[in-house]
Amino acid sequence: MMAHAAIVGGGTGGLTAAAALKRKGWTVTVLERARALEPVGSGFAITPNALRALDTIDAGDAVRGMSALQGAMGLRTPDGGWLNRTSSGAHQERYGDPTVVLRRSALSEVLTDLVGADAVRLGVSVESVDPERGTLVTSDGEIEADLVVGADGIHSTVRRTLFPGHPGPVYSGVTAWRVLVPADGLTVVPGETWGRGLIFGVMPMTGGLAYGYATAPKPAGDRAPDERAELLRLFSTWHDPIPSMLERADPARILRNDVHYLETPLPAFHRGRVALLGDAAHAMTPNLGQGACQSIEDAVVLAHEVTDGGGLPAYTAARLPRTTAIVRRAATINRVTRQTNPVAVALRDAALRLTARLGPGAMLRQADALFTWQPPKSPVRHG
Repeated sequence: MMAHAAIVGGGTGGLTAAAALKRKGWTVTVLERARALEPVGSGFAITPNALRALDTIDAGDAVRGMSALQGAMGLRTPDGGWLNRTSSGAHQERYGDPTVVLRRSALSEVLTDLVGADAVRLGVSVESVDPERGTLVTSDGEIEADLVVGADGIHSTVRRTLFPGHPGPVYSGVTAWRVLVPADGLTVVPGETWGRGLIFGVMPMTGGLAYGYATAPKPAGDRAPDERAELLRLFSTWHDPIPSMLERADPARILRNDVHYLETPLPAFHRGRVALLGDAAHAMTPNLGQGACQSIEDAVVLAHEVTDGGGLPAYTAARLPRTTAIVRRAATINRVTRQTNPVAVALRDAALRLTARLGPGAMLRQADALFTWQPPKSPVRHG
């Protein structure tokens, strides 16, 4: 009889884990409390490390086919000047792969096809978990599994069950907006623009779309009566195409959420028969674009360790140090970018320009620890 895994959460990490475990011979059940797999969010980045992870479940090429980044990219000032720049060609040459910006729903469709829609149970919420028995009490009855995967996000019920004394997520000090707009007539140069406490990122996507995201220091829970008007107030004097993107944004489709993260690392990513991955294990600020990518890495490492490796302790050993370092690095960049003091901002920008003078590869080298990661290889089986 095949081993059974119950995965709590049908987001990127949960679906990747289901696909990876299924490929290893497990039967899988994905429990998603939403009544439809309509991922919240607009766009996100899949970087070379995550593409390699997706290759292990034969999903990498489908994502590569959605790549739209071309030409120069990097960090800019609000007037359009470059702080630090590279190119998509140099990026691909160094890491062997592009960074792909795509809609969350597009990746969800690729992963669901691999998992099989019949393995996904929608509208099912998890009420409690017994880590030692691998038992879940859900709104649809009790489920027993050889492995339970908590992929239920930053406010994870599974995490609270495993580690009730953990302080949980904290507010990062910034709120974030995301928009998708038609790209016709816009010159969309990929990259981020850093101002005094503010960030605006612009990315081209396939399908004639442009993706924009922004962060600003705000009190937690703060909201504007008109979020597009608030974005225009903050960014209308910034370089093109930022004001034009905001002008054509549909106010009803602008997403805003306060950014929280797990400042205190968990002691482990497992207990008993239960493993945590993605935001449930190591929620991070978006400054490195690694939230979804690390959940994909988690998923393929988990499937490897519980099938061909050292089990759940080996999963924790493989993932906890790497993700803890990435969470801390992203939080550091968040602190740097939300600086509003003019002197501190000037010093920051001068340091970035100095790095740029070290050569065109200087910016890329800073991503080596992220992008050169390789997924584990399963042992060769003979006979």
